[in-house]
Amino acid sequence: MREPLQREALHEALVTSGSPWLDVDVHRELGSTNAEAARLARPFHVVVTDHQKAGRGRLGRSWETPPHTSVTLSVLLPAPDVGRGWMPLAAGLAVRDALRDVAGVEAGLKWPNDVLVPADGERKVCGILCELQPGGIVVGLGVNVDQERDELPVDTATSLRLAGAPDVSREDLVVALLGRLAHWHGELCGGPASRAALHAAYRSACLTIGREVELHVAGGEVRRARATGVDEEGRLVVAADGTEYSVAAGDVVHVRPAR
Repeated sequence: MREPLQREALHEALVTSGSPWLDVDVHRELGSTNAEAARLARPFHVVVTDHQKAGRGRLGRSWETPPHTSVTLSVLLPAPDVGRGWMPLAAGLAVRDALRDVAGVEAGLKWPNDVLVPADGERKVCGILCELQPGGIVVGLGVNVDQERDELPVDTATSLRLAGAPDVSREDLVVALLGRLAHWHGELCGGPASRAALHAAYRSACLTIGREVELHVAGGEVRRARATGVDEEGRLVVAADGTEYSVAAGDVVHVRPAR
């Protein structure tokens, strides 16, 4: 049964003593949670919708989620003094942790901002979009929870239901996502040791490292390389033709091994 999100339950679980979250807005439908969070410009104010009609991704992509099937939320977080490029990667870790804790689904991270379920053919279960604003960084998360295969926009997507977790409470998932996001944001804003722990956790969870990849860069060029690591600024390190260099932007496609 697909039920609407309950604002009262989310507020009670999130807006507590010691929690950074200050308020929760739950919308029946919304064009874009990122746009609404940017408009409000209130740090630690959570924007959630049951039906996102004009979601935005990287490179201007857009999508719509069926009502009551996803967790779609955005928050404005203070920008860290060091390592802003790590914010999408930290958000990916938060999603990975929450999926394991709430749904029992083991996920991996594709640099820079996709969460994949390897057990379902390495399909995407969550997308992340971080946007720098005057008041901080808007972090947007979209997790496919209850969709059937024909409700997903592309064949490379999946949902928690299809990954073997058909009865996930979306309220529980929202609370877990934000709890882990607060943790990793705190690590990113902390000292060198905290940031080093975040970097190590991400590198361990990143499925891209060690893979052959295609880099789709500006102008339509496609480069083939091997991903060798993630540098201190959160950029993907790749090696090709005897040269190693860092990539800060562009689409990365995992090259599947020949059968």
